[in-house]
Amino acid sequence: MSEATRKFFDALERHGHERLLKKTNGTIRFDLERDHEVDHWFVEIRGGTVRVSQQNSDADTVIRSDNVFFDRMARGEAKPLPAWLRNDITFEGQFRLIILLERLFAPPPGGRHPQTAARDRRRQG
Repeated sequence: MSEATRKFFDALERHGHERLLKKTNGTIRFDLERDHEVDHWFVEIRGGTVRVSQQNSDADTVIRSDNVFFDRMARGEAKPLPAWLRNDITFEGQFRLIILLERLFAPPPGGRHPQTAARDRRRQG
């Protein structure tokens, strides 16, 4: 498994409670393919508390991707919803969890929140 993937899931586990997911309950299993093997990551969200393991359990949503593409998402170079529309990832289960995933992935490299960007433009003048 790659370093970017491990860092992504480790960060989710360390963070513990995600304020943006406080009204969310559900489970997501990521099946990441590499070299004819599959790594499983299981993410459980209960009232905003996020727990991560590597169990291969039934989940509300199962997302499949190759490990190389998932690394791009973990680094913020790709987002889940556009990736699904391009068929770079596939899923089974509850679509709402795909939408919520956008909140868990890093922003694009060099990306900034729109309010920060607008404030910086006003200062530059």
